[in-house]
Amino acid sequence: MEENNKEELKEETVVSETGNEIEENGIKIADDVIAIIAGKAASEVSGVYSMAGGFAGGISEVFGKKSYAKGIKVDHNENKLKIDVNIIVEYGSRIPDIAYEIQNRVKKAVENMTGLSIEEVNVHIQGVNTTEVVKESNNGEE
Repeated sequence: MEENNKEELKEETVVSETGNEIEENGIKIADDVIAIIAGKAASEVSGVYSMAGGFAGGISEVFGKKSYAKGIKVDHNENKLKIDVNIIVEYGSRIPDIAYEIQNRVKKAVENMTGLSIEEVNVHIQGVNTTEVVKESNNGEE
């Protein structure tokens, strides 16, 4: 009798979306949770200086609250999940390599932790951090 219940459960594996969350097998996963997972994975890639977020993300960091969802946009249509990652890279880093590594890490982390399949991970480079280069050139002139 338990085998029949397992078979019925497998047949009901339909992903539905409501508002800002995804439901699979009766488990609801908010877009913010997916954004945090993706942000944490992306921020650990070598060459990423910071996540590029909006005004609200900058205000929260002033008060000491670090938001891993900063710079991440999650979009889902039907069974397709798309994640946009906005970053600032370190000067001198090879951008294609960083973008490829972010795509792999974000896809792997989100799929492993949520069980959802990712259709796209888009990486948007919003800027290049040059503060270290400026500091080094100023030290040489003094």
